[in-house]
Amino acid sequence: MASSLLVLATIFVLCSFGKATHPGLILTVVNNCPFTIYPAIQPNAGHPVLERGGFALHTLTHRSFPAPTVHWSGRIWARTGCTYSNGHFSCATGDCGHRIECNGLGGATPITIAQFSLHHGGHKDLSSYEVSLVDGFNIPMTVTPHEGKGLCPVVGCRANILATCPGKLQYRSPPHGPVVGCKSGCAAFGTDELCCRNHYNSPQTCRASSYSEFFKHACPATFTYAHDSPSLMHDCSSPRELKVIFCH
Repeated sequence: MASSLLVLATIFVLCSFGKATHPGLILTVVNNCPFTIYPAIQPNAGHPVLERGGFALHTLTHRSFPAPTVHWSGRIWARTGCTYSNGHFSCATGDCGHRIECNGLGGATPITIAQFSLHHGGHKDLSSYEVSLVDGFNIPMTVTPHEGKGLCPVVGCRANILATCPGKLQYRSPPHGPVVGCKSGCAAFGTDELCCRNHYNSPQTCRASSYSEFFKHACPATFTYAHDSPSLMHDCSSPRELKVIFCH
């Protein structure tokens, strides 16, 4: 009887140790900017909202939370220039309906976006990620994987594009205030060609423009138009953590 109990205790310890050494994927949002930002998280359809979709993050702080088990996909961006007065919350960039917790809503452009498709647990443990400037730029951002297997590059945009944004793409808030965002060619001019809509919505007809090339030159490791190629969505096997770092 004693020996049976010893065997069971040993199995329990080994199982507990196995769980401890194979934790779930952690998402960490880091604010290295010299000001407070309001990160926002929007899931793709059918996936849960994480961290209620948004929160405040003071300068030189971070927030970590577990990714959902099995599969999750969605996007993360930062809201900047946010104010709260007389019960009204609003942000100069990335605003999601004048609320701190976006609860699944998207953000107003221009915004720098990190996009994810995460699979972990079961028979698949693969994280795919990218940084996109297709919707413009508001703040430097990188995605940094930790403890992954194989090729797991750091991607994103460390440059402060606001300082060099062409006049026609500049987004100011208020209208005659400082430049707080850099619009995409699509947002600035709204043509089918620049937006890759209708006839231009295919890899064969959607082409780089002088505006997307401006973003690409500043930040080569980002998507800059809808059918940008070669693909800059990167796969990382079994990362322990994915860090979204603002103002790297």
